[in-house]
Amino acid sequence: MKKTVTIFTFFMVLALLMASCAPATPAAPAEPQVVEKTVVVEKTVVVEKEAPKTVTIGYGAPELSGGQGVIMNGMVTGAKGKNWAVVTTNANFDAAAQANQIDYFISLGVDAIVVVPVDSQAICASVQKAKDAGIPFFTIDRAPIGCEINMTVQSDNYMAGKQSGEAMVKLLTEKYGEPKGTVLELQGDLGQNVAQLRGAGFNDVMKNYPNIKVISKPTEWKAEKFSQATLDVVSTEAVDGIYMHSDCVGTKVVLSALEQLGKKFKAGEEGHIFLTGVDACPDAVAAIRDGYSDQASSQPLPDFGVVIADYIEKTLKGEQITEGEVVKEGALWSPARIVKSDTGFMMNLATTSVDKTNASDPALWGNQAK
Repeated sequence: MKKTVTIFTFFMVLALLMASCAPATPAAPAEPQVVEKTVVVEKTVVVEKEAPKTVTIGYGAPELSGGQGVIMNGMVTGAKGKNWAVVTTNANFDAAAQANQIDYFISLGVDAIVVVPVDSQAICASVQKAKDAGIPFFTIDRAPIGCEINMTVQSDNYMAGKQSGEAMVKLLTEKYGEPKGTVLELQGDLGQNVAQLRGAGFNDVMKNYPNIKVISKPTEWKAEKFSQATLDVVSTEAVDGIYMHSDCVGTKVVLSALEQLGKKFKAGEEGHIFLTGVDACPDAVAAIRDGYSDQASSQPLPDFGVVIADYIEKTLKGEQITEGEVVKEGALWSPARIVKSDTGFMMNLATTSVDKTNASDPALWGNQAK
């Protein structure tokens, strides 16, 4: 019996060993898992942008004789350099007409107004209208009197008058051995600060020389008055020199008047009457080269509009204009200076004294204008 149990046990163990060595039954394949995937399709949204608004400048010229046409062209050049549009008008010496033209600019909704005032005081009524409409107001060549604007860009008119005065003193001293003689001053429109400054610069020099007599005659920048004053005074006084507040207006008609009186002579000839003045227009520079005129204080007229365009741009961007020296390499007006006055910021561009030694300089605007 014991033997039988042992044999049975042996076979049970053997069966268990064989079962453990058999290959495992493969597991049933797992059910496939569904993974939900969200696909995001990016849409390109095209936003149509409005084209940049064109800046429009309203420019009011007082008239277009003398150097005023050059000044207006400079403003147009400055605006074109910024891709701006310019609406131009001409007041033809009429302050009321200029006021109406500024009203027109305001009605158009221009971005800025730039004028050369016919009347520096009368312009203030228009300045107030522009302020009420939120339109920046600038002047070039002449500042307002009695109101504040954003900025004026002009020549240093006091410097110009001083340069012409110093040249006249030198000429008279060379003639007489001392500063003495009689000088006719042909004034501009004394209602404008530019004429006031040109007169002040000249006469502040003359005050230092009591033996120089100055006879002053207003002309309102009109050629016929330049001519008539020359005829009236030179025919009755022993005039040694003539100082013109604007040689643009005066050179041709003054020389014509002197010729009519039989007193048109070249420098170095007996009876020559010295001519000095402000602007250095083409006629004046040519007269210096030809020997009939002696000196001119050259304004940088074509640069006025180009220079002020930068400050209009700053103002439209909300940037501040600041006082100080402005330097531009190669510019005859450099260095200039910006000051804060009771009429707003004022940028005074230096003038250049022109005589026979530099009258052929191609950098002078009088040698560039056609």
